[in-house]
Amino acid sequence: MAKPLRFGLVVGERSGDILGAGLIQAIKQRHPDAQFEGIGGELMMAQGFDSWFDQERLAVMGLIEPLKRLPELLRIRKQLFQRFTANPPDVFIGVDSPDFNLDLELKLRKHGIKTVHYVSPSVWAWRQGRIKKIARAVDLMLTLLPFEASFYRQHNVPVKFVGHPLADELAPVDDIQAVRQRLALPCDEVPLVALLPGSREAEVRLVGPVMWQAALQALRQQPQLRFVVPAANAARLAQIKQQLAGHPDLPITVVQGQSTQVMAAANAVVMASGTTTLEALLLGKPMVVAYRMAPLSYAILARLVKSKYISLPNLLADKPLVPELIQDAATPEALAEQLLRILQPGEQQVLKQEFSAIRQQLSLNASQEAAKAVLELVN
Repeated sequence: MAKPLRFGLVVGERSGDILGAGLIQAIKQRHPDAQFEGIGGELMMAQGFDSWFDQERLAVMGLIEPLKRLPELLRIRKQLFQRFTANPPDVFIGVDSPDFNLDLELKLRKHGIKTVHYVSPSVWAWRQGRIKKIARAVDLMLTLLPFEASFYRQHNVPVKFVGHPLADELAPVDDIQAVRQRLALPCDEVPLVALLPGSREAEVRLVGPVMWQAALQALRQQPQLRFVVPAANAARLAQIKQQLAGHPDLPITVVQGQSTQVMAAANAVVMASGTTTLEALLLGKPMVVAYRMAPLSYAILARLVKSKYISLPNLLADKPLVPELIQDAATPEALAEQLLRILQPGEQQVLKQEFSAIRQQLSLNASQEAAKAVLELVN
């Protein structure tokens, strides 16, 4: 009898755990006896994954925290390398976490182990020199977005665009009133605007006050407007409520979490740049994207970033589909003006048609496509 297929996987974040679990499930549909081991989260372990280390040990962010944890991270990576080379898997798959996984993939590939990287780093936007290392490190790159695949083809890196898992899950909601009722939001026909200032302390500190002022200015022109803010966690909830204490007359509801449901309930969204812009697109919600950061950080990033746009809707459309108000351009006046514009029925209809076309492009059943590509590499 043939030996069961063995797959090594390393996942460092919750989002990667979701992708890894979907990939395992899809591979098991074709090879029920397949084995999976390395580092994964609860969702992957529920699929029978053997995790050698706690996934949370890899979940570090920022510039200082990874340096503090560097000895431990290097020790974990060394032990992974030793175990995988001692008993090589048919394929090693690094899911996101490029700073950790690409070095491991590079070393494993030099030892004759086939390697896949699932979720492209933003090499197309900045630090494009990384493409040379990626070309040496991977036998196959799996991308969630089509323009990423085009970039890799231009640099002769084997690549497969598999679609985005969010596009397989999210679609416009028909009964907005039912969603509003579940969230205890205004259920009549008043226009509801979702305000998403970000999930990090610095984002809310820099972007939040601009959004509240913009809401007040828009309210002067359309007094029937109502607003809702989903706070990412308890800390952001307290921070947002403290900021809003200075605006007692603003008709705004603050809820903890449930950002996807909040956007589904809204007529339009004003939001910080991030993955949530893709969620808003898939839900068919017109949006204004605003972002501010510390002046020094912005000055550095402005020199490094090569892409024309920062929001995923514009990157996917390769045109200014939604307004992007960045740094000094993100003023309350500009946000209010753009918000009132996208609330107009004609603007909403055009945007929803564009968003629908992009959603169809991204909805490919990503886990199944990724599994198919990995198994083709094995064979």
